[in-house]
This record gives sequence, structure tokens and C-alpha cells, in this order.
Amino acid sequence: MTKFRPCIDLHEGKVKQIVGGTLRDDGPGPRVNFTASAGAGEFAAKFRGDGLTGGHVIKLGPGNEEAAREALAAWPGGLQIGGGIHAGNAGEWLSAGASHVIVTSWLFEEARFSEARVKEVVAAIGAERLVIDLSCRRTERGWTVAMDRWQTLTDLDVTPATLDRLAPWCDEFLIHAADVEGLCGGIDGELVSLLGAWGGRPMTYAGGAASLADVEKVAELSGGKVDVTVGSALDLFGGSGVGYEELVGWNRR
Repeated sequence: MTKFRPCIDLHEGKVKQIVGGTLRDDGPGPRVNFTASAGAGEFAAKFRGDGLTGGHVIKLGPGNEEAAREALAAWPGGLQIGGGIHAGNAGEWLSAGASHVIVTSWLFEEARFSEARVKEVVAAIGAERLVIDLSCRRTERGWTVAMDRWQTLTDLDVTPATLDRLAPWCDEFLIHAADVEGLCGGIDGELVSLLGAWGGRPMTYAGGAASLADVEKVAELSGGKVDVTVGSALDLFGGSGVGYEELVGWNRR
């Protein structure tokens, strides 16, 4: 059964909602849809109070360590952590209260997938505490994993064969559809269908959900096998497309 999973995206120490495709190391800053006055710990405590598990905290660049630790302390064991995670610090973040660590960019060397690196992080923490992030962009090959805050395309495509290959090394997958992330223009239904047809591990889809109808669409297209997160459209983050309480109710059906 498809569940709503909450998210806490951190940028420069604050909870924000950002258009994913605008994150760059150079040039103008990202397009920001929402900046919260409340701290990360307040959001985490709310999710804890409503029994929402399996959500993720993503550190988008530097300056987010303190806010991330605040969130994990408020909901120990209830949130995953991603952003700058590697074999050397993964255990530290689990000790800080994360249920899982989410790893993307570190699994690649010069934009090429490194089997040695994924084995290294698994040796450090165990596959049962690892979420592999396959956040991707549409390319002529279908969907290609993008690293470094979705700026750099890698040699890895999101396909059933890729999911089969990586599944033994992780407990879950997280997939951001970077091209629609933060736009509130609807989900990438083809990608959701591909993920649901595979269905060999728990996975969460993020990107473009603008209404409860989009959540229902994820459930339908994936056969209930893919969970979903809602960001910029959520009233909790200044949006008008879907109410947070609606999604809490969805999970309690």
C-alpha cells in the first residue's frame, strides 16, 4: 500500500522547498518555493506526533549539519538522512538517530558507479541501514542518475536491471525525479510505473506531486508498491495543492 512519507529539505541551515533543477554550485542561487520559520526539529517532532515513519532529511549543500542533527534528535529512529553521506561518516549519522543513511554521489567516482564504494559503505553499516538514492533526470536513455545535487549525469540508468543489481546492497531506494522536483506540475508517471513494475524493494518517489490525486496516481501506477513524498504543494510548506492532514489521514486508512 502506497504511503505518504514526509521530507525535511535543508538548505543553508533552514527548512526549504527548492526547485531541484535550479541547484547549482555556480551562478545564481536556487529557486526557492518556501523557507520555513520553524526549525527542522519542530517539523520532525510533528511527524513523530503523527506517527509518520520512513521520511527523509536531505542536506542540500554545506551549513546543514546542526539542523539535521536537531531533526534526528526530535524523531530518533523515525527519519533517514542524506546529503554528503559516505562510508566514513555513515555510522556517525546512525548514532545521531537516523534509521538509515541515504547515499548517492559518493557511490560514484568521476560520475561512474563504483561497486567498491557501495561494498565499503555496506561493510561499515550493513545493507539493512542503507538507502540508495537513484535520483535522476530524463535523458535519451530513459532516466539517468544525477549526482552532486542533480547537476552531473552519471553512467547509471534507472532500469529494472540496475535495480536488480543494487538491491542486495540496500534496504530501500529513494528516487527523486529531478526534472519535475519542486514544480508542482504533476508526477513522472512513466517513472513511477517502471518502479512499481519492478517492486523488489521498498522505495519512495519524490517529484512533482501537486495534489492528493497525484498521490492516488502513484498508488495506482505502482500497484501500491511505491511510497511518495510531497513537498512544495503541501500546505505545511506554504503550498495550496494538498493538506498535510489529508496525507496523515491517507496513511491511516
